[in-house]
Amino acid sequence: MSERPDDQRPEGFRRVSALLADRQHPHAPVFLDVAARTAQEAADALGISLGQIAKSVVFRRKADAAAVLVVTSGDRRVDEHKVAALAGPIGRADAEFVKASTGFSIGGVAPLGHSTPPVVLIDRELFRFDEIWAAAGHPNGVFMLSPQELMQLTSASVHDVVQVQAPAVVADAVAVPSPCNSVCRMDARTGWCEGCLRTLDEITAWSAMHEADKRALLEALARRREQAVTANR
Repeated sequence: MSERPDDQRPEGFRRVSALLADRQHPHAPVFLDVAARTAQEAADALGISLGQIAKSVVFRRKADAAAVLVVTSGDRRVDEHKVAALAGPIGRADAEFVKASTGFSIGGVAPLGHSTPPVVLIDRELFRFDEIWAAAGHPNGVFMLSPQELMQLTSASVHDVVQVQAPAVVADAVAVPSPCNSVCRMDARTGWCEGCLRTLDEITAWSAMHEADKRALLEALARRREQAVTANR
């Protein structure tokens, strides 16, 4: 955790910290040494499961340009059709819209403290956990809470707004194809191959892995791709 004095930390982080203190939230935000712009980066930095990250996904409602904030588990993918059924027709929100409507940059959107109050939808998948972590107004900022406290802080209701999870393949006899797609360039920022999103160690180990382990890695790669897309919206 960073030891930077509070008055030197980013404005968004200080705003969320003050709001949580005002509401007597028992867990003050922490400022990480590394940026956690994706749910996976946050989970890795905190040493928790991906599902415990309360991922904030912002959409733009077409009728009135209101921000629609969906808060769900980091290991789930938002179903835009379900969101639209609850909030009305929606479109993707670019970085400029997110900043203007929430006051936060993508990667640090907190579930509270927005410049303009958004429509907030909490996904029920978060209630699998007693302890979750949400962004605190900056990519380096996070704070701990429970799903029930999330409801209280946002005055939002709980819905099913994620895609149905595909059933896991159990049969180990089925060969798992390599995720390589011939784009072999390592991204210096993430440490992943730009084509298959594997690390160098994962690429090296692939041929010796059991089929079940390969399937588990493919699922992890799918989550990485989702997080990369979410982070770049």
